[in-house]
Amino acid sequence: MSGLSEKILVLACCAVVAGAAGLNAAAATPAAQSAASTSADATANPFESPSTLPFGTPDFSKIKDSDFVPAMEQGMKQQMQEIDQIANNPEAPTFENTLVAMEKTGAELHRVMAVFNLLTGADTNPTLQKISEEEAPRLAAHQDAIYLNARLFDRIQKLYDRRAKLKLDPESARLLQVEYQAFVLNGAKLSRADQARLKHYNERISTLTTQFSNKLIAAAKAGALVVDNKADLAGLSPQQIDAAAQAAKARGLEGKWVIPLQNTTQQPDLAFLSNRNIRHELFEHSWNRAEKGDANDTRATITEIAYLRAQKAKLLGYPDFAAWKLKDQMAKTPATVMNFLDQLVPPAKARAAAEAGARQQMIDKDRSALGKPSFKLEPWDWEYYGQQVQKAKYDIDESQVKPYFELHNVLVNGVFYAAHQLYGISFKQRKDLPTWNPDVLVYEVYDSNGKPLGLFYADYFKRDNKAGGAWMDSLVHPNTLLDQSPVIYNVANFTKPAPGQPALLSMDDVITMFHEFGHALNAFFADTKYPSLSGTDTARDWVEFPSQFNEHWATYPEVFDHYAKNYKTGAPMPKELAAKLQKSRLFNKGYDMTELLEAALLDMSWHTLSPSAPRVSNVDAFEQNALEKDNIFISYVPPRYRSTYFLHIWGNGYAAGYYAYLWTQMLADDAYAWFEEHGGLTRANGDRFRKMILSRGNTEDLADMYKAWRGRAPNIDAMKKDRGLEPQ
Repeated sequence: MSGLSEKILVLACCAVVAGAAGLNAAAATPAAQSAASTSADATANPFESPSTLPFGTPDFSKIKDSDFVPAMEQGMKQQMQEIDQIANNPEAPTFENTLVAMEKTGAELHRVMAVFNLLTGADTNPTLQKISEEEAPRLAAHQDAIYLNARLFDRIQKLYDRRAKLKLDPESARLLQVEYQAFVLNGAKLSRADQARLKHYNERISTLTTQFSNKLIAAAKAGALVVDNKADLAGLSPQQIDAAAQAAKARGLEGKWVIPLQNTTQQPDLAFLSNRNIRHELFEHSWNRAEKGDANDTRATITEIAYLRAQKAKLLGYPDFAAWKLKDQMAKTPATVMNFLDQLVPPAKARAAAEAGARQQMIDKDRSALGKPSFKLEPWDWEYYGQQVQKAKYDIDESQVKPYFELHNVLVNGVFYAAHQLYGISFKQRKDLPTWNPDVLVYEVYDSNGKPLGLFYADYFKRDNKAGGAWMDSLVHPNTLLDQSPVIYNVANFTKPAPGQPALLSMDDVITMFHEFGHALNAFFADTKYPSLSGTDTARDWVEFPSQFNEHWATYPEVFDHYAKNYKTGAPMPKELAAKLQKSRLFNKGYDMTELLEAALLDMSWHTLSPSAPRVSNVDAFEQNALEKDNIFISYVPPRYRSTYFLHIWGNGYAAGYYAYLWTQMLADDAYAWFEEHGGLTRANGDRFRKMILSRGNTEDLADMYKAWRGRAPNIDAMKKDRGLEPQ
C-alpha cells in the first residue's frame, strides 16, 4: 500500500505518501460543498466506477473539473471504511486479511487522483489549482489516519513479529517488511501527543508544497521573455523565431515574440542568441523567476517547508530530514550520499574549469576580431560560446543536427525501435481514445507474443499551464492482484513548432525522450502481484536507474542510424556528421555534472538543517554559503535549479533525494557496461534485464537485486568513463 499510496496524493506533481484515513473529523471544504452541489448525482461522476475504455484508461471526454472534489471526498470516505474494517476485524491478523486486504483499498481514490495528478502537472487551470491547495491538507490527514491507526498497526506489528513463522513467499515477505517500515517511519510508534503534532506538520507541509508548485507554474509563465524587436532574436533559426511569434500570439501579444521559460536555469535559446544583452536578460528572467517579491515569490514558502521538515524529523527521532528520508533508500544514510557526491566534485569541477577556459579563449578571440574589449565569461555566455567551441573543435553545431531529429521519427524509429530490438515489444497508434490535450499521442503496446501490454500516452510540447521539466507516471497502475494492466504517460516541455513546421529536437531532447520511456518500460514490464511493489514504486535512488539506462540506446549506432534521418529528404545523417556528434558526446560534460552536483548538494544542505537551527532568513545567502561549504561554488556554472525554483525537492517528492539522479547514473552506466561486455543490443540481453530488473519493482532488496543481475555490486568506474570524469 505504501507505494500506491504515494501516488494517490500527488498534488501538482508533489508526491505525498497517502493512506486510508478518516474524514469524519473534518467538515467538507467550501470547494467540496460547491462541487458536490454541481454533481449531486453520484452516478454521474466518471470516477465512481472503473472506466469501460480499453485497459481502464480514463475517459477524458467525460471528466469535468467539478468531478474531482466529490470523487476525492467519496474516495477517501470509502477507503476509510475499508481500512476501518481491516483494523477492527475480530479475527486474528493474517497476511491475507490485513496486508492483502490493505492492497485492495481505495479504488475510487486511486482513479481520481491518477487523473488529478496528471492534469495539475500537465494541463492545469485556476480551478484545479484551487482544489489542489484546499484538498492538500485533507489528503495529508487521510494519509496520517492510516499510518497512525493504532489497531491497524497492531495487526501489522503482530504479523511482523512472527514473520519467520508465516512461511510467506518472497514477494509477500517483502510487502510485510516494506509496509512495517513505512508505518514506523510515518509515526506509528509515536505517542498520541506526538502523533497530533506530526499530523499538524504533515498538513502544513502538504499545503505549502502544493502552493509552491502552483506559484512556480505562475512564476515561470510570468518570467517568459517578451521581445519587441525581431532584430534582438538574431541567431535564432526561422523555426525558433516562428515558435516565439506563436507563443506571443497565444498570449495575445501580436507583433511581439515570447521565449517561454523551461524548468532549468539555463534556457535552450541562450545557445543561439547573438545579442549578449538579450542573453543576459533571458538568463535573469530564468534565474529570478521566483524571487520578484510578488505573489509568485517562493522564498518564504521554501524556508517554512525546510523548517517544518526538520521539526518533523526531530519528532520521529532523527537528527535531520535527510536521515529520516534516506532510511528506506538504497543509500540509507546522508553520510553515504555525501561520500558519493564528494568523489565526483573534484573531477567535475576540473573538467568544467577546462571547458570555461576554452570558452574564455573563444570570447577573447571573438572580441579581438571585432576590435572590442573582451569580457569575463558569465553563465549567460556559456551555451552561446559553447556552440562556437563545439563548432571549432568538432566542426559541428546544433543547427546542423536538429533536422535529423524530428520528434515523431525519433519516437517511432528511435525510442520504440530500441525497445522492440531489446524486448520484442511493438506499438500501434490509436486515435480513437480521448486525451487531455489535442497534442497528446496515444499508442497501444504489444508484447513479443502479440499480447496487449497496455497504453502509452505522450504529451511532449511546452504549455504555459504545464509544470516544467519532464516526467512519467501512470493512469492505471500495473499489478496482478487487481488484474490491472499499465496505462502510462510521458510528459516533456519541448518547444511547439509553428503550424506546418516540424518539431525538431536537440540531442538533449532526444535523450529526454529515451529517459522518460525508460520509466515507461519499468511499468510496462511490471510482473508483480502487489500494487505497492510494482513498476516504478521503488526507492528514489533506484527508480531513475531504468530511465538513465535507457538513455544509452539513443546513441547506440544501430538505433541512432535508424532514426537520425533528415525530416525533408529521409536521408540518414551523413556518416561524417554522425561521427562528429559521437566524438563530441563528452562535450560540456564538466558543466553538466557540476550543475547537477550543485543541485544535489543544495538539496542535502536544505535537508540536513538541524531542527535546532533558526529558520533560514536569506535564501540566496544560504544557497551561496552552502555551495561554498561543499567547495562547489562556481560563478560561471550556476546550479541546474536554484533553490527558489527547485521543483524536485519542494514539490516533486525528491527532498533529500536529488542525488538519486547521479547515483542512478552510476547504476545505469555500470549496467550498460554489462551489455557492452555481453554483445550489446540483443534480445537475450534485453530479456534478461527485463526478467531480473525491469519486471521486479520493489519485490526484493534493491542492492541484492542489482548484484544478482550484474554479478557484483555497482561501482563508479563506468560512470567516470561515460561522464568524462577520468583524468584528461
